Amino acid sequence: MMNRICAWIVAGGLVFLWLPLVAAASNCQVKTLASESGMTLTRHLSAGCTEHDREVQAVDAAQLLQAFREGKGIDLSGVVVRGDLSLDLLPVGQLPPELEGMKELRGQEVRVIPGPMTIVDSVVRGAIKHRSGQGLLVVKGPVTFSGTRFEQLVDLSRTVFIQPVTLSGARFLRESYFVQGRFLRDVSAEKTAFGPHTRFHRSVFQGPVTFQQSKFNGLAEFLEVVFEKDANLSRTYFQLGTGFSGSRFQGLADFSDVSFDREAFFTFTLFDRDADFRRATFRSVADFSDASFKGRDDFSTTLFEKGSQFTRAARSAPVQAPPKRDNEIVQYAVIGMLLMFGALLIVYRIRRSKA
Repeated sequence: MMNRICAWIVAGGLVFLWLPLVAAASNCQVKTLASESGMTLTRHLSAGCTEHDREVQAVDAAQLLQAFREGKGIDLSGVVVRGDLSLDLLPVGQLPPELEGMKELRGQEVRVIPGPMTIVDSVVRGAIKHRSGQGLLVVKGPVTFSGTRFEQLVDLSRTVFIQPVTLSGARFLRESYFVQGRFLRDVSAEKTAFGPHTRFHRSVFQGPVTFQQSKFNGLAEFLEVVFEKDANLSRTYFQLGTGFSGSRFQGLADFSDVSFDREAFFTFTLFDRDADFRRATFRSVADFSDASFKGRDDFSTTLFEKGSQFTRAARSAPVQAPPKRDNEIVQYAVIGMLLMFGALLIVYRIRRSKA
């Protein structure tokens, strides 16, 4: 009898321990649905999946490369991507018809990703690289990296992005390079964290771009960049040296409430329209030498902790700084003291005359 009771107790305990595991497993939903056209590699892991579940269901970078080779796009959500994704291994193709009008793109090796490149709320363990010094990578579909953590190098230099690019909420733990990139549509990188070195050198943004509330936790290079539409960098944080030298802002340039902890260079930068630097903070050198401001430039409430340089800068309509409140208080205090002294002098003379 006791043996039966013990057996039932043991069995009950095992069931008690097993049920939560079953429940946890049932909370992890994996979707691998193909798109209607069958041209997108899709894998979505639900929010109920544990870290272990995601590692078990990890996607290998080789699978993504094979999908691109087959002319497919990718749509990943909540996954772990393992291995390096070397986009230089894609076959050489032809320049898409919609880009044939751009003469500067002709005569180069071209590799094409025809569909979307979506990796959201995921972890990318390896590097993503396109390092061809002479060739171009063309991504025809939208690129979305929202909420994804990139643990290694991301180098998408010499890439043409035909559709919108979304990096909002992404975290780049290592270097991220977009050198000589061409962004034909809008770029959204709000609240994005960039790593030790970020480069957009000689890139062209043909649509509006926002880096609002993003953090550049290392060197940030925007040298010789062309912003054809509005550029919003308000409330952005730059931890190390920052360079916008030689760049051109053809739309509005919003640098309001920006913080530069180290040197910031805007030498030979062209601002075709208004430039807003209100409440920006420069904690080190701020060099605007030879810059050109064709619209209104507003530095009226900018804080330069170590001075600023505007040598040979052309400023057509600078906004004047409002009078400092501290000076007003001092002026009123002096006037008040003079009035009080005058009143005391009058009283003294009246009393002396009566005596």
